[in-house]
Amino acid sequence: MLTRLPFIDFTRGIAMVLMAWDHVSGFWNPGHRGSEGLLGNRTVYPDFTQFLLRFITHYCAPIFIFLAGTSLALSTHKRLSTGAKQKEISYHIFKRGVVLILLAVFVESPAFGASPLYFGVISCIGLCFIIFSFYRRLPTLAILTVSILIIVAHPFLNLSWIPDTNPAGYYLRVILHEPSFQRYPYEGLYPIIPWIGVMGLGWCFGTFLLTYDWSNTIKLIASLVGAGAGLLSAWFIVRLFNGFGNLVPRTGETLEDWLFVSKYPPDLAFILWTLGGMSFLLALGLALQRWKGFEKGIAGVILSFGRVPLFFYLAHLWFYRLRPVWMTRPPFQLDLLSTGVFWIVGLTILWRLCLRYERIKSAHPDSLLKYI
Repeated sequence: MLTRLPFIDFTRGIAMVLMAWDHVSGFWNPGHRGSEGLLGNRTVYPDFTQFLLRFITHYCAPIFIFLAGTSLALSTHKRLSTGAKQKEISYHIFKRGVVLILLAVFVESPAFGASPLYFGVISCIGLCFIIFSFYRRLPTLAILTVSILIIVAHPFLNLSWIPDTNPAGYYLRVILHEPSFQRYPYEGLYPIIPWIGVMGLGWCFGTFLLTYDWSNTIKLIASLVGAGAGLLSAWFIVRLFNGFGNLVPRTGETLEDWLFVSKYPPDLAFILWTLGGMSFLLALGLALQRWKGFEKGIAGVILSFGRVPLFFYLAHLWFYRLRPVWMTRPPFQLDLLSTGVFWIVGLTILWRLCLRYERIKSAHPDSLLKYI
């Protein structure tokens, strides 16, 4: 039976670190910007530094959602190997999805000062889990094919047949494919299309790992590097032609023009770039995994974040927020350097919390903590 794969935790841990920067910056850094591609929005940044500091965090959601699919495939196989029935596994995945949606309502949304109905990344993953509780029974090739079609063709999706004049119809469109903050409380940034396609690719990657010959990790490292190079090459072609795959086309030839891609919803250029970078991170994690000191030092800290990603996510939001729920704005703002110091201090504290939480969770494997 395949045991836990540290290189997966390493890659996810890096995403957690970058995500923490994005959120502490959003809470305290007055130069922080977002909403890339939202309703065609072309975000204007104070300077190129602020653009890059936001751009590097684009990897977070794709890595988080892709590896959620990978982990789901691995955990499903583990449960099957211990004698669990398919019906039991489906029920467990369904419950995990419901728990995620409840956490989004009662923990994530108030941390952002958003509506309780805010459909963010946790709600998206939760609903995708509910769908995967039965969708996973399809052949892997079918899931792979559908996932690619969703990612490539989703810009052509037309939801005009769903009336948006009533709240239910409008919110359904937000959840499915039209992120928006225009009508409170029916808000959302992470529609399940195309993100369920990204999770589907992660599921297929997980099933691939289950059958891989682990006596030859060099070959897997080379394959991941090749996949990363291929995806980034495809990104370059998509941006070069500046048509299909660009929900926000280039308006110039500067580096910022080339790198500015739509995140809400993610266009093909965004997904190619971020999954390409993720492939290189997975290769790096796999290469470092061969080193005896991999679980020590900085790598060990990153691994601790990646082993308990949901706990880290929920804890870091409220730690970096550092203000009561009724305050929608911070009582003061920090310059860029002070924001960076706060980020590092927070990561140090969160590292200790993650280690302690992991020990508690291991000591109580059958408690509600198994869902977090």
